[in-house]
Amino acid sequence: MDSRYWIRADRRRDRAHALAALDLPPVWAVLDAHRRLRGPYTAAGTLLRQIADDLLRRCPELGERHNIELLTSTPELAGRVPSAWHTLEWAVQDNERTRYYSRLHTRNIANGLAELLRDYLAALGGGPRTLVFENAHEADPSDQELIAVLLRRGDLPGLCVVVGTSREPLVDPRGEIDVSLAATIAACAEVVEAQAGEDEPLPENPAQTYVDSDGTADDPRLLAAYLDLPAEARAALHDARAELLSAEDGFSLRLGAIPYHLEHGSDPAGAGAQALRVALDHCHKVGLYQGAAEHGLRGRAVADREADPDLWWHLTFQTGIVLAAVGRAAEADALYLEGRSASTDPAVQLELAYSTAMLHARHYPEAERDYVRARAWMNLAIAIASQLDDPKKEAFQSVFTRNGLALVEVRERKPEVALALVNEGMERLDRELDADEHRLHRLVLRYNRAQVYGAMGRLDEALADYSYVLERDPNFPEHHFNVGNVLRRLGRVEEAIEAYQEALRLSPPFPEAYYNIGDSRLALGDVEGAMADFGYVIELDPKHVDARINRAGHLLDQGDAEGAWRDVSAALEVAPDNAHLLCLKGQLLAEKDEYAAASEALEEAVRRNDGLAEAWAIRGTIAVASGELNAAINYLSRAITLDDNPEVRYNRAIAYEESGELAAAILDYDAVLAVSDDEDARQRRELCAAAAVS
Repeated sequence: MDSRYWIRADRRRDRAHALAALDLPPVWAVLDAHRRLRGPYTAAGTLLRQIADDLLRRCPELGERHNIELLTSTPELAGRVPSAWHTLEWAVQDNERTRYYSRLHTRNIANGLAELLRDYLAALGGGPRTLVFENAHEADPSDQELIAVLLRRGDLPGLCVVVGTSREPLVDPRGEIDVSLAATIAACAEVVEAQAGEDEPLPENPAQTYVDSDGTADDPRLLAAYLDLPAEARAALHDARAELLSAEDGFSLRLGAIPYHLEHGSDPAGAGAQALRVALDHCHKVGLYQGAAEHGLRGRAVADREADPDLWWHLTFQTGIVLAAVGRAAEADALYLEGRSASTDPAVQLELAYSTAMLHARHYPEAERDYVRARAWMNLAIAIASQLDDPKKEAFQSVFTRNGLALVEVRERKPEVALALVNEGMERLDRELDADEHRLHRLVLRYNRAQVYGAMGRLDEALADYSYVLERDPNFPEHHFNVGNVLRRLGRVEEAIEAYQEALRLSPPFPEAYYNIGDSRLALGDVEGAMADFGYVIELDPKHVDARINRAGHLLDQGDAEGAWRDVSAALEVAPDNAHLLCLKGQLLAEKDEYAAASEALEEAVRRNDGLAEAWAIRGTIAVASGELNAAINYLSRAITLDDNPEVRYNRAIAYEESGELAAAILDYDAVLAVSDDEDARQRRELCAAAAVS
């Protein structure tokens, strides 16, 4: 059984009654996903804490394979699975770290957790099970993403997923997201509207009950009783609850309930803001940026800049970084503006200028990026850095800010200028710093130079720099991925596959690596292996357009027009202007003899990409079939100019023959016969030759 249900009611007790009435497999676990409990991955961590003993005993290889997913979602498992963080990023002090996980990291974690559950359930055996996620409307985006992935993945046999929410419309997190729970649950789950029941008697101390629920109780009478208390009494309840929870051995409580209670306790600006800082910093470090942004904004709301300026500035800078990371650049910009207006400290202004430049060069949506503003802010950062008194700080900050300027130069398609900036920076740090100073930053400069070399097509030099970085930081998966990319461009395809596989070994599953492996397998002639890889890419990321294109083309070649149409249709929803997809659409329509619709799709394809030979060729074939011979000759001639191949030559020969241009037809048939033993072409040529003589 593989079922999906969405139970909607404003009260959890009503959803529980509806759940009990459903005919479901045995319930494996009921998980409260409310983020006030344990912050990011509240639900995932609850399940993993329940099954960890058996999972690690029964399937120890899963603990090693999915260590990042386990430790990120369930920090209490530290020491029980191999550490996920043995890279230079984790060896340096926090203020030296410059590289962070991608915004898509949580999607990859969700897919890794899905793999873990899939394999663990297979090891358990015993038939289907039901997994219930409660309070999903109050879940952190990380749990919402995981729930959505479990709902949509098709490789979880026997897992029935039930999701409980209020009746209010589900709202996606602000910023850029990759997986929408709102869209996924609407598409994948059967809706169950639960009936409202009668109120139960109130507990003896309803306000205490509300606080003991960590603010998750949904009975409005409990909330009303809590709000009726004097502020001091409410704060005392929160202080007591925070003290009780702090005595428990569970770090994830410090990402949810503990900071919640302390920010509502008797010292919100002190203990509350500090607790939120701890949560912010942890979430930022492990790539949980949406949760980090919430903690940071809450921390800034209670922190007192006058009483504790260091804390306020830390919250401001870090919150800006994580807001930018999730596509909320305008909010980060507003924080930086507030910061600039609050300080005359050159070091503060330097950091704010650099961060603002990065917003305009990297973090705003592409259509809104402003490289003139980025350059202006980066130049200001460079100017401030040059005035620092400490020679080593001046050297480092000057190089660091010029490295930021190099990014702007790359984005403005001036790689030679960027390369000069990076080279000058590397030489200066080697000259003015000791060998062991700023090791990570110096490695980042070489990494950046490798990227510039790659953009310039200087592949051997790019590979040398990437390899240098990899040798010194071998457990960072992105380095292996980048080495694979360069090796593939150099034609060293088998080595590239090995590099991609090593990247996957060190990280949660990510579709780009599987796609590149599949593309590499195609280059080696392993079509079956490539299609399996493309299929898994689509399992990980249904919106992956290139994987859909490749699989659709293969399915069409195999005669599975229906399967190809499904892939093309799904991909067109994501990329309606993609020329290759429009070409495939036209080809599929042509095979169904829907020539008018096919021609329309192909016309749009060549309008989007005039150099797409296949689209011109199919347009020509349709025109031949429709008797539009002049158009057919024009289209096929354009295709031959772009990609001269026997099949297109043969079709143009037919068009010439049917239009009476026999000499031109004979030339095309000769071109076909020069590279193939095509009996039809031979016979038609002979007929043309005979007709020309007569």
